[in-house]
Amino acid sequence: MTPQVPSPLAPSPFRHVGFWALVAAALGLVIVFIGIGLPMMEPKPSVGTQIGEIAGDMRRAAWRGFFGLGSPDPEPVPAGTQWQAILAMIGPALGALAVILGVISGVKGENWRYAAYAVSLGIMAIIFQFFWWVALLVTAVIIIVAIIENIGDIFGGIFS
Repeated sequence: MTPQVPSPLAPSPFRHVGFWALVAAALGLVIVFIGIGLPMMEPKPSVGTQIGEIAGDMRRAAWRGFFGLGSPDPEPVPAGTQWQAILAMIGPALGALAVILGVISGVKGENWRYAAYAVSLGIMAIIFQFFWWVALLVTAVIIIVAIIENIGDIFGGIFS
C-alpha cells in the first residue's frame, strides 16, 4: 500500500475581496431592514389620532397665517430620529461598497459567485431603501391630499 498524500487545505475565503463584498452586502441589507422596522417598534398613537394631529397643525398654521401671527418655535428632534437617519445612510452606503468590491473581485478573477452575490445583494439594499422612501412619499401625498380635500371640515365649515 502506498501512503496517501494529504490534500492541500482549501484557500481561506477571508483572503478574497469577493467574500468581504458579500459580507458588506449582507450587512447593508440587514441594516436597511432594521432601519425600516425600527420605527415600527416604537409605541405610537392610532392612525386616526396622527391624521387628526396633522390636520390640527394645518388648521393652526392656516389661522396663524390668516391673522399674520408668527410661527411657533420648532420642537427639538428626538434622539431616535438621528439614529434612523444614520441607518438610512449606512445601509445603502454598504450596498454601494459591496457593489464596488464585487466588481473588483470580478476583475481580479476570483470566484464569480462571491462577486455576483455581493453585487446583487448590494443593489437590492440600495433599491429597497429607495423604493421604501418612494412608498412613504406616495403615502404622505395621499394623506395630505385627503386632508386638503376636507379642509372645509377642518376649519369648522367656514369655507364650505
